[in-house]
Amino acid sequence: MKKLVISAVALFLSLGGTAVAQTATVVVPGEVRTYVLEQQTPSVTFEGDVAIGTALPDTVEIHTIPDQPDYGYVIVNKKRVLVNPKTRAVIEVVE
Repeated sequence: MKKLVISAVALFLSLGGTAVAQTATVVVPGEVRTYVLEQQTPSVTFEGDVAIGTALPDTVEIHTIPDQPDYGYVIVNKKRVLVNPKTRAVIEVVE
């Protein structure tokens, strides 16, 4: 009986983790991507990997996107990157 309860709890927790991961997906509006791709902003150098979830330091200037307060962008290591301006975390690497 004890093994059955432990197995059921483990299954519940693994399914719960999957649901949380799915709700963390960010759907970026197409006009945000288009705006970022059209900008001619200079690239800044960043030591380390630029990946989703990476928090950029305060020394990196985040550029605003008109009428889109939830998104900012930076060109880092010649890659266009969408950023959450409140947390400075990378949302997406635009390619």
